[in-house]
Amino acid sequence: MLTSSPSRRAVLAGAAAVAAVAGAPVLAGRARAAGASGYRWRNVVIGGTGFITGVLFHPRVRGLAYARTDIGGAYRWDGRRESWVPLLDHIGWDDWNLLGVEAMAVDPARPDRLYLACGTYAQTWADNGAVLRSDDRGATWRRTDLTVRLGANEDGRGTGERLLVDPRDSDTLWLGTRHDGLLKSTDRGAGWAPAGGFPATPSATGQGVTFLVAAGRTVYAGWGDGGDANLFRTSDGVTWEAVPGQPSGTAARVPIRAAYDRHARELYVTYADAPGPNGQSDGSVHKLRTAGDEWTEVTPAKPDAGSADTFGYGGLAVDARRPGTVVVSTNNRWAAVDTLYRSTDGGRSWRSLKETAVLDVSETPYLKWGEDEPKFGWWIQALALDPYDSHHLVYGTGATLYGTRDLRHWAPRVRGLEETSVTQLVSPPTGRAHLISGARDIGVMYHERLTSSPARGMATNPVSGSATGLAQAARRPAYVVRAGWGENGNGAASHDGGRTWRPFASQPGIAEDAPGPIAVNADGSVLLWSFAHWDGTTYPAHRSADDGATWSEVPSFPKGAVPVADPADPALFYAYDTGTGTLFASTDGGRSFAARASGLPAGDSQFKVVAAPGRTGDLWLSAKGNGLHRSTDGGRSFTAVESCRASYTLGFGRAAAGAAYPAIYQVGSTGAITAVYRSDDEARTWVRINDDDHQWGWTGETVTGDPRVYGRVYLATNGRGIQYGEPA
Repeated sequence: MLTSSPSRRAVLAGAAAVAAVAGAPVLAGRARAAGASGYRWRNVVIGGTGFITGVLFHPRVRGLAYARTDIGGAYRWDGRRESWVPLLDHIGWDDWNLLGVEAMAVDPARPDRLYLACGTYAQTWADNGAVLRSDDRGATWRRTDLTVRLGANEDGRGTGERLLVDPRDSDTLWLGTRHDGLLKSTDRGAGWAPAGGFPATPSATGQGVTFLVAAGRTVYAGWGDGGDANLFRTSDGVTWEAVPGQPSGTAARVPIRAAYDRHARELYVTYADAPGPNGQSDGSVHKLRTAGDEWTEVTPAKPDAGSADTFGYGGLAVDARRPGTVVVSTNNRWAAVDTLYRSTDGGRSWRSLKETAVLDVSETPYLKWGEDEPKFGWWIQALALDPYDSHHLVYGTGATLYGTRDLRHWAPRVRGLEETSVTQLVSPPTGRAHLISGARDIGVMYHERLTSSPARGMATNPVSGSATGLAQAARRPAYVVRAGWGENGNGAASHDGGRTWRPFASQPGIAEDAPGPIAVNADGSVLLWSFAHWDGTTYPAHRSADDGATWSEVPSFPKGAVPVADPADPALFYAYDTGTGTLFASTDGGRSFAARASGLPAGDSQFKVVAAPGRTGDLWLSAKGNGLHRSTDGGRSFTAVESCRASYTLGFGRAAAGAAYPAIYQVGSTGAITAVYRSDDEARTWVRINDDDHQWGWTGETVTGDPRVYGRVYLATNGRGIQYGEPA
């Protein structure tokens, strides 16, 4: 996704740092319509929405393809259903870091074998990576934990595959790392050790090996950490050498991807001055005639350093059927918009495919981003050409995967692939839509149907990126407000339940740089907007009593807290100061706040307070490992809920038949397992409603039930979109 973290700077060293643990148990990965919980889980359809970092066609099996994402796992293409099948939904809470896929590899000689190198972040606070290996195309897995970190959501995540089955021996695998050089396995990925003789030394840039590719029986490795050479090779799997005569200079600083034309015996390499996907301003394309080490520059178009038209090169694919046919992509070309260049004569001449492209985004209308027509793409580093169809080409962007069968007509190829990082969920009690959502990068959406991408696309007026707040007036559900990083203002209101929007007439000055969560009181007469910068800086909250026309500061509101409106009494607001563990309340419509209960769990900004629908002063505090706490007196006192060991996020839905209290849903723990639970008896007892095949990594952002459909729950994930579950 666009919300990446900076690369880890520390460099691990020594053999002990790269040893591996083998023999991990089998992990189930086969999705079922209904799991052991008795619930059926599906995605609320948006379509793509995240950075597709790699696509890989199997060279020997028609129609078999895989895709990897930076935070949302890997997928296998199901040609019969024309849909992607998620392969890592079984990844649990404690292993959330493995949902980022750094690289993937297939065995050309054994089509059922699939390997994934998983690890989202290489930061010191992140867990180590792992290699997952499957003998049934990702239906089930065995896992080997590494003692090094991988970085699927770091800079350079759109470079080539860092994992490769050796062309001479299917039992031998190579794994390029960012900080720990090159690793080798001789037992099909069960154990790993440093590859002896690899000449490059890791630096603090965090790129290391950028790709591994086979050219015949020779393995080539790109190197992104600088030095005298950035392309190495081995012909015997033991000794490595720098490829002679390789290009140099700014435009060839970082090798991004490589592909081998076996008919012409030429290796193509794309280069840029930075690993990307951001920050590139120069680049080039070169090819190597491997028989004689003859290099030729075949760059389609040169970036213009004297203008706004600067870019690097990224994606690369060769035609397995037609010698000399190759496709490359520009990357980070914001002024003229990125394109694909195609050559049929070995790079002597090129044709841009963008100018003749006809884009059909009717299946995922949000890709217009509030404009009349969609753009061809950005962040194009994943590019793949079907080895059985010379006109079947796909390329990834920061939000989708486009495909064509005729090199002219393009449409998203993302059915089943949902990578949204979701932050806000509202399920209205009335109206046409059962769900309104807010997410990172794609703003707010109004879901008329759960099974198709929102027909209205993303919320416009203004167009926004990451959503920071979304709230509905409990007693006036037609009134909805939102906040987030936008154009022409960072806040907006809807008077028709979220279908259409208009920006606030004004906004506090700090909203420009630090939009935060927003609340609306029960009757929609008062807005309360909190502000926090991404770097952690907090600011005074502001209040509006005229639909956002004017705003006034609320000095007594705890800075950076999340405002919570009482769902029954318009005069009441609440705010939890996570720094001190104090609940604040306002009885005058948000004009002033005073402390009530104190001495509650503190020290974590992700602690959450939720108000039970239709009741005054019924508050629930999810305090992560400190458990679940409840107040029935408006926050004057709280009592620990003994049935919960941990609670990360909580929401409410329609009550069970005969029950007087709404169904409660939470992500938490009643024992040793962090999972999704439902209670029909005010949290006295809980039933787990997900299962081991449906876990989706970290799910602690938000959850809500449907107030109109008992048992239906909507769950936000960080990379697998919105999951919704219903009793099977």
